[in-house]
Amino acid sequence: EVQLVESGGGLVQAGGSLRLSCVASGFTFSSYHMSWYRQAPGKERELVASITRSDVSTNYADSVKGRFTISRDNAKNTVYLQMNSLKPEDTAVYYCNAFITFPYKRQYWGQGTQVTVSS
Repeated sequence: EVQLVESGGGLVQAGGSLRLSCVASGFTFSSYHMSWYRQAPGKERELVASITRSDVSTNYADSVKGRFTISRDNAKNTVYLQMNSLKPEDTAVYYCNAFITFPYKRQYWGQGTQVTVSS
């Protein structure tokens, strides 16, 4: 059974930090690119950060560049999102995503973890 289990969300004051973790199981983690998405109330889900399966390349939304860092540990089947200098507009449910495009297309989603930033 494929599982992506996020943790580390919570309530933090503006300017604070949180570290999200996503532990994967049921598939070959090292073969998948990993991403973090978020969805705020009344808004569409948006890509926050992504990292290639070989940890060669990362990509960030403009709104989080310089504040968030995505990383992965293939030995632990885990992807992380370090979030610093948090702002109230970062408040959202954060989702872990795994995807592969070759030799087949497939993706998996976690259940999400709530991040709330108070002003």
